[in-house]
Amino acid sequence: MDWVKILPPLVAIAFVLWRKEVILALFLAILTSEILMIANPGIDLPLTGFLNSLERIADVFSDAGNTRILMFSLMIGALLAFMRVSGGVTAMVDKLVHSGLARGKRSVGLLTMLTGLVVFIESNLSVLTAGILSRGLFDKFGMSRARLAYIIDSTSAPVCILILLNGWGAYILALLSGYDLEQSAAQLLWQTVPFNFYAIITLAIVFYTVMSTKVYGPMKKSELGAEDAFEDYEHEYPPTKSRYMLIPLLIMVFGMVAFMFWTGGGDIAAGSGSKSVLYATALACLAAYLMMLASRKFSHVKLVKIGFDGMGELLPLVTIVLFSLALGASLKGLGTGVFIAGMVGEFLPLFLVVPLLFVAGGFMSFTTGTSWGTFAILIPIGIPLIQTLGLPPALVLSAILGGGVFGDHCSPISDTTAVSAIASGSDLLEHVRTQLPYALTAGGLTIVFYIIASLIMI
Repeated sequence: MDWVKILPPLVAIAFVLWRKEVILALFLAILTSEILMIANPGIDLPLTGFLNSLERIADVFSDAGNTRILMFSLMIGALLAFMRVSGGVTAMVDKLVHSGLARGKRSVGLLTMLTGLVVFIESNLSVLTAGILSRGLFDKFGMSRARLAYIIDSTSAPVCILILLNGWGAYILALLSGYDLEQSAAQLLWQTVPFNFYAIITLAIVFYTVMSTKVYGPMKKSELGAEDAFEDYEHEYPPTKSRYMLIPLLIMVFGMVAFMFWTGGGDIAAGSGSKSVLYATALACLAAYLMMLASRKFSHVKLVKIGFDGMGELLPLVTIVLFSLALGASLKGLGTGVFIAGMVGEFLPLFLVVPLLFVAGGFMSFTTGTSWGTFAILIPIGIPLIQTLGLPPALVLSAILGGGVFGDHCSPISDTTAVSAIASGSDLLEHVRTQLPYALTAGGLTIVFYIIASLIMI
């Protein structure tokens, strides 16, 4: 009966496809998982499962890191509202257009992608910075928010998993530290970079999309309706000074880097991403509030209302993040990830082991909504394969890392997907639907590359 462990994520995905309702789908998945974990089912099974589901959601707040993620997700709503209502967004868009940096769709796309590449310290910061900077520009040039969500989502995680001078690298090093390998954990990690085919191919596809300005699949429909699909909030407010957007944004970016150093005791890779992004966002909100208050155009009462209205706009997406975190914890308790990892099998031809590790990582990340959780489950499986079968360490590890990012890109229950929708102002399901063909294309090409690499190296 181990197969039932995969039932909760299937319930979520099926309900999303059927009713186009994410929040209820996530709750039903949590409920299914909690019911399956009840040791002695009785007549009160539905009630017990419901109460356990509420407790599982409440337990999310027992982890300080999860609480910080939810807090900064709400505070981003306030920050965006301050920037918008102050007229700073409109002024910044006008300034970029008049400066020639944003002359059209191609240059706007390049600016967005470059911002995401440069801010590689933390994936959420990369997504937020690029999304906040570019929202008004995408509206100005008639590009859909779905395209913006795709560009920032498909830039942030791949660049973070390739550059590795960040929390991602520190986390993976910690997972590798307990194994006796020929190379040091750091050497092995850096050797994965040229073999992380999914991250490289994904960035190449994003670059092609930006340079060609062409879109395919469901995103083409989103582009056709871009002018009508979104209410252009920025144009409701006349332009004032670009500093009302630029200064809080720079404080958030540089504050994030500074707090990564501070929380890591001088080592940026050891810093806390959740603490740093929360502190930096809070400082940015404070700066925006003080600047608007100093302008004497806004009272304290008015600014508080603006901030809470902005938080309210993001409340549905923050609820999705909350339920995603709860579902991830519940699936971990159920053992869904370990079951999926076991599907790789023990009697495969050697040249198929690495491609199937990538597939298993993608499927696990897709159904659980977490790439980091996938790394934690698959690395303890992959390293013994390296030691017992003599597989190339960098190839095996890169397949695990790439698979985790691949599934996360495809998953409607991923908190990273929700944050990308928050940053871009896109509908979550539209973001998933429009990004999926691009992610599947990159994933398919990656499998082919891993088969070829395995045939050559094993």
